[in-house]
Amino acid sequence: MARRVDSRRRGGKVDAGASWISYSDMMAALLLVFVLILCYSIYQYFAMLETKTAELEQKASLLTTQQQQLEEQKATLDTQQAQLTDQQSQLNSKQNALDSALTAIDSQKGLLSTQSQTLSDQEATILAAQAALKEKEDALADAQVTLADQQSKLNDATVLVQTQQTTLTTQQQKLDDLVGVRTKIIRDLSDALTTAKIKASVDKNTGDIMLESTVFFDVGKFDIKDSGKKFLNQFIPLYLSVLLKTENADYLGEIIIEGHTDTQGTYLSNLELSQDRALSVATYCLQMQGLSKEQQAKLRKLLTAKGRSYSDPIYNTDGTVNMDASRRVEFKFRLKDSEMIDEMRSILSTGNQ
Repeated sequence: MARRVDSRRRGGKVDAGASWISYSDMMAALLLVFVLILCYSIYQYFAMLETKTAELEQKASLLTTQQQQLEEQKATLDTQQAQLTDQQSQLNSKQNALDSALTAIDSQKGLLSTQSQTLSDQEATILAAQAALKEKEDALADAQVTLADQQSKLNDATVLVQTQQTTLTTQQQKLDDLVGVRTKIIRDLSDALTTAKIKASVDKNTGDIMLESTVFFDVGKFDIKDSGKKFLNQFIPLYLSVLLKTENADYLGEIIIEGHTDTQGTYLSNLELSQDRALSVATYCLQMQGLSKEQQAKLRKLLTAKGRSYSDPIYNTDGTVNMDASRRVEFKFRLKDSEMIDEMRSILSTGNQ
């Protein structure tokens, strides 16, 4: 037991000694670092001191140089001051002479001031008059420009009105001619049909000729019957002889064959039937042997066929549909009046702009 206690005591002394040696080593290292930092700081201080001393010596040399320059400039200024003193005495003598002259000038200034005031008033009056004159000249120039503008517009409007008047007169004459041509064609067609004893009525307003469908077709058919062909062989040459006269041909725009049905059946089926009937009549007319080559050529340019289904039925006096009369073929002609009307509208719309 005693051995163990001694052993512990010796172990404790060894540990304490080792700790003290480590502590002393650390303090020595710290002291060495502190000495190194101190040496470096002293070195930096002396280096900076040498630099500052050199700068101060340089500035002292510069100040010495500047001092010498200032002394030289002072000597120069003293010389210039002496010269200025001489010049001042000369100026004083001249000032006395100038004062005398100024006294004489002052006496004339009053008179000149009065005259200047009078002149200023006159100049103001002249400037006001010139400004008023300039305003009137500008107003006159503006008025002349406006007048020239209006005169130019008036001239343009006059020319336009004259042109439109001439065009309207020409168009009116053409329309009058068209109305006269239509009236003459309707009258000639009526006379020709009456003379030839062909049973067909001519609408007095339009010139349309309405033919009963039973003459041409059986019910529901579009093949032309012999009676229809016989009628066409008589009617078509006479019809074309009137329309294609020399005095009428230039005004003729279109010849239309329209097929119409009654209201029985659907619209589409009747449309197809009416179109087929109109086409059958048109085909027969174009292939007719009794026409001249010139008539056939003109007919090919002018003839059209239209199916109208039951869109335009004929009514009885009691308001019911007349089935027999509704089944019909109509021959119509159109003059070149639609183009004339469009041209008239164009001219009128231009004139209103």
